Amino acid sequence: MRMSTFDDRENAFENKYAHDEEMKFKAEARCNKLLGLWAAEMLGKSGEEAETYARDVIIADFEEAGHEDVVRKVAGDLEGKADADTIRAKREELLLVAKDQVMKEV
Repeated sequence: MRMSTFDDRENAFENKYAHDEEMKFKAEARCNKLLGLWAAEMLGKSGEEAETYARDVIIADFEEAGHEDVVRKVAGDLEGKADADTIRAKREELLLVAKDQVMKEV
């Protein structure tokens, strides 16, 4: 039995939506990793210690919707080295880098 054009379009739309959401999720996670590596450097961490800290930042994003949970964690860890507004601005900058990196990997 042949699906109708409408069904084909609906499936294509659902697939595109799922793909877009996956790309968005990957970009957000990559952004949080980059932010974590940036903060780790400010904290004097490098190598495996920096990678572990970046993973902790990624995990912090699952505490609540949005990215304020990440900003709170990093701001708390950086205590006076960077305020929340600086961290938000850096995150916005890194989100563009992350999206670009994720798109190049596809």
